[in-house]
Amino acid sequence: MNKIIIVKPEKCVGCNACVRNCPAPEANITKMLEGGRFVTTVNPEKCITCGECVRTCNHGARDFIDDTRECMQRLSKEKLIILATPAIKSVFPTQWMGVLDWFKNNGCMIFDVSLGADICTWAHLRAIENRKVGNVITQPCAAIVKYIEIYQPKLMNNLSPIHSPIACAVTYIKKYLRLTNPIAVLSPCIAKKTEFMETGLVEYNVTFEKLREYFDANGIRIHANSEHEFEYGFNEQQGQVGAVYSRPGGLRDNLWLHNPDINITTSEGVHKVYPELDMYAAMPEFKHPEVFDVLSCEFGCNVGPASGTKQTVFDVMATMREVEKEAKKRRKTGIFRQGEDKLFKKFDETLRISDFMRTYKRLTPSALPSEKQLEAVFKLMGKHTEADRHFDCHACGYKSCHDMATAICRGLNTPDNCIVHAKSVLTARHSELTAQHERLTEITSKCLSISEELRKNVCEIKKNIDTIGDSTNKTSDRTHVVNELLSNIVAFCKDNHTMDADSVKQMIVILETIMKAFGTLDENVNTTNQSSNLIIHSILEIRNLVDGINEILVKSVDLK
Repeated sequence: MNKIIIVKPEKCVGCNACVRNCPAPEANITKMLEGGRFVTTVNPEKCITCGECVRTCNHGARDFIDDTRECMQRLSKEKLIILATPAIKSVFPTQWMGVLDWFKNNGCMIFDVSLGADICTWAHLRAIENRKVGNVITQPCAAIVKYIEIYQPKLMNNLSPIHSPIACAVTYIKKYLRLTNPIAVLSPCIAKKTEFMETGLVEYNVTFEKLREYFDANGIRIHANSEHEFEYGFNEQQGQVGAVYSRPGGLRDNLWLHNPDINITTSEGVHKVYPELDMYAAMPEFKHPEVFDVLSCEFGCNVGPASGTKQTVFDVMATMREVEKEAKKRRKTGIFRQGEDKLFKKFDETLRISDFMRTYKRLTPSALPSEKQLEAVFKLMGKHTEADRHFDCHACGYKSCHDMATAICRGLNTPDNCIVHAKSVLTARHSELTAQHERLTEITSKCLSISEELRKNVCEIKKNIDTIGDSTNKTSDRTHVVNELLSNIVAFCKDNHTMDADSVKQMIVILETIMKAFGTLDENVNTTNQSSNLIIHSILEIRNLVDGINEILVKSVDLK
């Protein structure tokens, strides 16, 4: 399946709101990236494209793709058929006619999906009357169809074989009006694209939200109409009460208008309808109503996830009440005196129910993980007790820990995304850090003590070096004095002729040897002084380093 719901990973904050609100248990894949950031992407094979995640995401990480751009490119080259769904009147209450006029002025033919809804009602009534169907689940909602195909295939026999209002309108246009132009549908629904792909009846799903963005981006101004205008000059007749299909219970109200005795139950909204479909699947057939009229969106198609409407639900319902009044007034003029509906009589005479039937794609649901597989995953999640395994905090987005473990088994999530697992890991790491902190404190204290002792020793060494320096300086001074004295004696001896020559020579040799020894001593003293200075310089550097170590150690102790 092509991607319809898309993700912008850079905007995903890993809040799990998409998972929490998604009715499709295998539609999301959560992974942990480097740095510990979680990102949830879409599994297109298991997504039912209901759009609830797009509606729910507060961070702009979810969006959808429709066919608006491709449609506009085709529009510039070829005459298209535009099908307007009933919700256009509530989404564009003062501009819906202007929107259709814009397409008409660009060479398009405009048709009313409400007429297809009337055909859908007629086909259901005749199929029920002629017992061609049993207890049915309605299928105007493409997200419901996709959910049943993927997650509740046992309900395929209950899924109504009658086409949706859009598909009924397209079938009527192609088979009875014999028009072959490409078809684009203006809709508030993301999921309709899946229906169009499966049936091959419609080329383009142009959503109201993306259409509005296109108009704004291209500076296209749409003229306004009165908020209470509901009739339009379509290329074929306008529909009647089928115009209320877009509100909750719309199909039910149409069926009851013709046969109030039909047993019909309704359900709407992702948090209600899908659990009730699961409940329906678990019930025996004799408990099923004749018609289970279901919609994924809580307030119907009028506020669908691709409607882009700023209208409140009260505004929308007020518009739909006016639409219903106008549609019933129009229908009233089309009733024979005997109470027979002229429109349905025309359908009986010109249409074949078999033309408005569809088949579905049967898919194989994913196998459930074994208890052994779940057990291994629970251990990875740090859930070793029954209480842990029924913690069911919903932080991961799933309804239960069991559902989360199932998702992990299927490769759709990671144990790191479990809050219990995260807490256990953090607790273990905290204990380890505490022990390391205690060991570090002990080592720091020892280092501080050794450092202080080293500082004292360095000071003592410096004192000794200073003493040596003083001594060498004094020795040097005395050596110079002795040397000078000896020089004078040698000079005296050389000049004194009264002394024996041999004795003088012997004394001079002795004195010169002494002078040489004192010269060597003087050199050694100088060398010692130079070495002492180097040692003192090094000691000062060591002392500065020791002071720096002490300062760091003291700070670390203070921080603890």
